[in-house]
Amino acid sequence: MVDLKRLRQEPEVFHRAIREKGVALDLEALLALDQEVQELKKRLQEVQTERNQVAKRVPKAPPEEKEALIARGRALGEEAKRLEEALREKEAQLEALLLQVPLPPWPGAPVGGEEANREIKRVGSPPEFSFPPLDHVALMEKNGWWEPRISQVSGSRSYALKGDLALYELALLRFAMDFMARRGFLPMTLPSYAREKAFLGTGHFPAYRDQVWAIAETDLYLTGTAEVVLNALHSGEILPYEALPLRYAGYAPAFRSEAGSFGKDVRGLMRVHQFHKVEQYVLTEASLEASDRAFQELLENAEEILRLLELPYRLVEVATGDMGPGKWRQVDVEVYLPSEGRYRETHSCSALLDWQARRANLRYRDPEGRVRYAYTLNNTALATPRILAMLLENHQLQDGRVRVPKALVPYMGKEVLEPCG
Repeated sequence: MVDLKRLRQEPEVFHRAIREKGVALDLEALLALDQEVQELKKRLQEVQTERNQVAKRVPKAPPEEKEALIARGRALGEEAKRLEEALREKEAQLEALLLQVPLPPWPGAPVGGEEANREIKRVGSPPEFSFPPLDHVALMEKNGWWEPRISQVSGSRSYALKGDLALYELALLRFAMDFMARRGFLPMTLPSYAREKAFLGTGHFPAYRDQVWAIAETDLYLTGTAEVVLNALHSGEILPYEALPLRYAGYAPAFRSEAGSFGKDVRGLMRVHQFHKVEQYVLTEASLEASDRAFQELLENAEEILRLLELPYRLVEVATGDMGPGKWRQVDVEVYLPSEGRYRETHSCSALLDWQARRANLRYRDPEGRVRYAYTLNNTALATPRILAMLLENHQLQDGRVRVPKALVPYMGKEVLEPCG
C-alpha cells in the first residue's frame, strides 16, 4: 500500500506508475472517493462537536428551551449514525482501491512488458557435450528417478522422485539452509498456510488470488512462498532500531494453482503445483541506501549458490510491466537449460520499499524516536524441483548418470547420481 498523503500530493507520479505497470485502476475515482471520505469525516466531527455542546446545555437550560435542545440532540445523534455508516462503507471502498495502487518503480527500470526486460550480466557458458544430451525428463526415465504413476494419484503437474534424485532434492534444500545460516540469516521452518491478512500484507491478494488455493472450510490458504508467513511475523509490533535489519531464511513446501498456465511446461519439473523453497527475506530501516545494500546482498547470495552449483546463469533487469504492482526494483536470475537452449528463471530478487510494510503494519522506532514503516525485500535462495532440471541437464554424463557439484558432494556422499536398482 502506498502513502495516501503522497498519493494526494503527487497524483501524476502514480498515474505514471499505473500506466507503466499496466494496472487496471481509475486513480481519479479513487481520489474522488478519498475526498468524499474526508468530507464525511469533517461533517461527522462537526455533528459530534455540536451534539456534545447541546448535551452540556441541556441540564442548565430553562424548561422552555430544554425540549428543543433534546430534540436537536436526538436529530444530531441520528445524523451521526448515518454518517458513521456511510463513512465505514466509503472507507472500505477506499481501502480496497488503495490495495491496488502500484508502487512507482525505480528510475532504472526498463519501461514496458516482458519484452523490455534487459540482461545486465552473464556468468558461465552453456555446456558443450561430446554426445547427444538428454533433457531432464529423459534422464529421469533412463535412471528410474521418478515415478510416473503419481499423476494417477495426485493429478497432473505432480512429481515424485526416487533413489538418488530424491536424496539430491533433500540435499539441495539442506545445502541452501546451511549456506544462508553462514551468511547470517536466521533459518526457519514454516507452515505452508496462512490467513488472508498475511496474503494482503505481501500483495499476493488481491492481485494474485487466482494463483492461491483456499483450504476448504477454514480461513486459511496455501502459500506459494515462505515470504507470506515471514512478512506477517512482526505485524503490529514496533521493532527497536537496533534489531534491524532482520534477516530470515524460511523453508516451507509451496503451492500454486498455476491458473492461466494451461499448456505451459506441462512436461517434467519446470511448473508443478507443489514444490519446495528456501526464501530469503529482509526487513530493514526506511532508507534507499539500506534497501540497496540488502538488495545486493540477496542477489549476491543467489549468485553464489548458483556458482557453487556450477550452473551458467544470467541476471535480468525486469521491466515495469513485468515486475508486479508492489515492486520498486526486481532482478530475475535465470539458469541455462540445455534442452531448450535458453535461460529460465530460478530466482526473483525484489525490493518493495514500504509498500508491504504499510499493508502488514511493519514498523520500527528510529534513533530520533519516530515510529516509521520498515522496508522489505525478498529473493529465492533455492527452489526445487525446477533447479533439478538445470542440474540434471547441465551436469549429465555420456552414460546418462549425472555429476554432483563439489559443494553438494558432502551432502550426497557421492560424486555421481546413480540409477535406481
